[in-house]
Order: sequence, then C-alpha cells, then structure tokens
Amino acid sequence: MRTIVHRHLGKVVAGAAIAVAGTAVMVGITLPGSAGADDSGGQGTGRTAQTAGQAQEQGQGAVRPGVVEQAPAEGDRGKGRDPLTDDETERVETLALDRGLSRSSENVEGDKGPQRITVDLSEPEVSELDDPNAPRRAEVSFYDYKDDSLVTRTVNLDTGKVESTDTQHGVQPPLSRDETVEAARLLIADPLGAGLKADYKDATGKELTTPDQLMLNSMVFRAVPGTPASVADCGKHRCTRLFVKVRNGSWIDSRDLVVDLSTRKVAKVG
Repeated sequence: MRTIVHRHLGKVVAGAAIAVAGTAVMVGITLPGSAGADDSGGQGTGRTAQTAGQAQEQGQGAVRPGVVEQAPAEGDRGKGRDPLTDDETERVETLALDRGLSRSSENVEGDKGPQRITVDLSEPEVSELDDPNAPRRAEVSFYDYKDDSLVTRTVNLDTGKVESTDTQHGVQPPLSRDETVEAARLLIADPLGAGLKADYKDATGKELTTPDQLMLNSMVFRAVPGTPASVADCGKHRCTRLFVKVRNGSWIDSRDLVVDLSTRKVAKVG
C-alpha cells in the first residue's frame, strides 16, 4: 500500500488541520461537566442523586429541572436594526433581481441569472441615525460570471424600490456555498483531481464522486507576481483554493490546485 504522506498531490493530514488563511487548527474541546463523568463506574452520578434526595428530605428543596422555552415566532418584517427575516431576505432578492439582470448575466454553473453572494441589512443614512422610523434597506450582492463583475443593489424594504446599483470588476468577496460546491465538482471531474480521489479512497476505501462526500472550505485566490500563467487572470477571474476534509475523517491537502470558476478550469500552482 502506498504511504499517503509521500503522495505528490494530496497528503491525508491526520491530527492537524490545513491552514485556511495560513493556519487552521482543529481543537478538541472538553464540554463543561463531562470530565470524570464515567469515573468510578458512575458513582459520581449516584452520589449526586443521593445528595439531592437527602436535601429534599431535609426540607432544603430539590433543584427544579430546567425549561427550554420556544423561540418567539419570526414575523414577516423586522423593525429598526433587527436582522432581516427570512421573508425579507427572499423578498429583497426578488426585488433586486430584475428581468434585465436575469437575462444578461450568468451564475457559477453557466445558467442565466447572476450568482447570489450575500443579502445583508444596510447601514442607515447619516441623516437617519436618530430617526426611529428610518426605512429598512438591504444590500444584495450578485456575481455575474458572464463579465466577471460584482453587482450590488440597495433595496428599500418599505417602498420595494431599488435605490442604487453598483457594478465593480476585480472585486472578489468570499465565495458562497454554491460556488464552493461547484469548485469541488470541477476539481473531482478534472484530471488534476486524481490525487484527491486517490487519497480519499485510501482514507475511506470508497470512490470519491460528488462534493457531498466532503467537508469543504474555500478561499479566494488572486494572482501575484511569480504565479504561473495558467492563473494569471485570477483576481479578475473568480478563482479559489479548496480546503478539503473527509467527512468524519482526515484532511486532504489540495492547496497546490486552483479552480478558476470563470473559465471552469483547474490549474496547479505549487
């Protein structure tokens, strides 16, 4: 059997996680009260029950069990600086995505319509800071893969109107979940993903065929002086490095591979 540590592409890293922005460490956490729970064959639990019973007999009263209250129902609309409700988020995305943008843009899979990145509550205008009745606004960001642009629209939730549109090129916000999954799908299907699939099989005994078999993180990749020509447009294009982990298992090192989502190609950089 081959030794995973010496594989050229992906090394299954056991015990330590891969750095997401230089360093990322998996830390084991001991939950409060869990230490020593099984000591002495469970005698600790027995003593606790006995003590509670003695306290009750002595009139001191037993500790009442905790009660978990249901979260209040979420309304259709928030107030003031309340976070956007699910209904508001859905509504503002619909308002921001007009027919023109839907027809002229493409998402990460090449289908019509831009790729949604974020929907956030907007900061109030300076003149509205002390106004308790200031309108609620939301900013919706889309990435248009047709021309590699970031489109941000501000929507007034009170009037339902798009108040402003900002289009920028060369701006690369963190990737959405859908983009990360699509990058993994492209990597698995590419010849350069052979090492990733081989390491997955070594770790699990199974074939890697879909991103659902992995836990994924991503980081935007930008070209810098000295990077290969194959990724020279990254920054202008939407590119990413993936940080891959076997579900309930080890990390697999794929940091020397970059997925260009704009061209749907994979390149090696290390």
